Amino acid sequence: MKNNNWIPLVLIFFYSLSNQAQTKKWTIEECVNYALVHNISIQQSDLDNQVAVIDKRGTIGNFLPSVNANGSHSWNIGLNQNITTGLLENQTTQFTSMGLNAGIDIYKGMQNQNRLRRANLSIIAAQYRLSKMKDDVSLNVANAFLQILFNKENIKVQNEQLTNNEKQLKRTQELVNVGSAPRGDLLDLKATVAADKQRVINAENTFLISKLSLAQLLQLDSFGEFDIADMDNNASQSATMLLSPEVIYAKAKEERVELKIAKTNLAIAEKDIVIAKGAHQPTLSGFYGFNSRISYADVPTFEGNVYVGMRSPSPFFTQFNDNKGHNFGLQLSIPILNGFSIRNNIERTKVSYERSKIALDQSELDLERNVYTAFTDAKGALKAYESSVAALDARNEAFNYAKEKYNVGMMNAFDFNQAQTLFANAQSEVIRTKYDYIFKVKVIEFYFGIPIIQK
Repeated sequence: MKNNNWIPLVLIFFYSLSNQAQTKKWTIEECVNYALVHNISIQQSDLDNQVAVIDKRGTIGNFLPSVNANGSHSWNIGLNQNITTGLLENQTTQFTSMGLNAGIDIYKGMQNQNRLRRANLSIIAAQYRLSKMKDDVSLNVANAFLQILFNKENIKVQNEQLTNNEKQLKRTQELVNVGSAPRGDLLDLKATVAADKQRVINAENTFLISKLSLAQLLQLDSFGEFDIADMDNNASQSATMLLSPEVIYAKAKEERVELKIAKTNLAIAEKDIVIAKGAHQPTLSGFYGFNSRISYADVPTFEGNVYVGMRSPSPFFTQFNDNKGHNFGLQLSIPILNGFSIRNNIERTKVSYERSKIALDQSELDLERNVYTAFTDAKGALKAYESSVAALDARNEAFNYAKEKYNVGMMNAFDFNQAQTLFANAQSEVIRTKYDYIFKVKVIEFYFGIPIIQK
C-alpha cells in the first residue's frame, strides 16, 4: 500500500498560497503603478498619442510620389469599334487594357514641410497630455488611498467607543439591579450604545465605498478581495512647505505640463498660419503615365488596299509591347481667385492663434492660482491638524476626569457619555485633519516637481 502522508502537506501548502493571494495588500506605489497601466482615461490618452504618430506618417507620405496601377478587361458584343484596329466590327470581342500613373509634388508653398513640423509638435502635445493624465490619475489614486486609511482608522475609533459604552452599559445594569444607579442612566446608555452601533455601520459602509472607488480607479475586476497596506502616515513637516509660494510657482512653471501643453498648442497654431499662407503660392508637380492594350479578336489583313482575310491576333506580350505608350510632364498651378477661401482660411488660423495665446496666459494664471491655493490649503491643514491634536489632549484629560467623577458617583451617565462622545469626536477630527494635511502636502510637492511616489 502506498504512503499518502504527503497529500495533507501539499493541500496545506496550496491553501497557504491561496490564502496569501487573497490577503494581498496593495501599497500606494503598487496602486499608482497599476493605475498608470490599466486606467481607462490613461489608455484613451495613449490612443490619442498613437493617432498623432499615425498622422505624422501621413505627412511624411506627402513627400513621396503617388503611384497607381489600373487595369480592365471588357467584352464587346455586336457592332463595336475595335480599339486596336479602329474598325467597326459586328462580333463578340474581348479587350484588356492596363496602365500605371505616378505623380509627385515638386513645390507646394512649403506646405508639406510645415505639415511635417506641425505633426511633430502634435506628437509632443499628445505626449504632454498623456503625462498630465498620468499625473491626474496618480493624484486621484493617492487621495483615494489616503481616504481608505482615514476610514479604516475611523472604524477603530468608533469600535473603541462602542466597546467602552457596552462595558459601561453592563456595569450600569449591575448597579441598577442592586439599586445603586437610577434606571434613567441605563436607558441613556442603551440609546448611546444603539447610536454607537449605527456609527460603526456607517463607518464600515464608508470604508467599503472608499475601497470600491479606488478599485474602480485601478480597473480591478475583483473588488471583494481588494485591500491596501498600511503606510507611514505621520504628518511630519515637509521641506517644500519651508519654501515661499513664489519659489514653488517658479519651479512649477518649469515642471508642470499644463504650460508645456499650452505652449505647444501655440506653436501648432503658428504652423497652421504658415501652412495656410503657403496656399497662396504656386504649386508645381510632375506626372508620368504608362498604358497598353491587348485585343483577342481576329485581325484583318491587307495586301496593299485589298482585303485578303483574317488572321489570329498577335501574342499577348507582342501586343503589349506594340501598343504601349508613355506620357509625362510638369503641371503648374497658380492660385488667382478662389472665392476668398484661402484668405478666409488664413484669417481663421490667425484667430485660432490668438485663442492659443489667450489659453497660454490663462494656463499661467491658473497654475499660479493653483499653487498659491494649494500652499495656503496646506498651511491651513497643518494648523488644523495641530489644533485638533491640542484639542484631543484637552478632551482626553476631560474624559479621564469625567471617568473619575462617574466612578465615584459624582456624574450621571448622560454627562459622562457626552464627555466620551466629545473625546471620540476629537479622535476622529485628528485622523481627518492628519490625512487632509498629508494629501495637501503631496499636492504642493507635486507642483514643485516631486512625484507622488518615489521611484
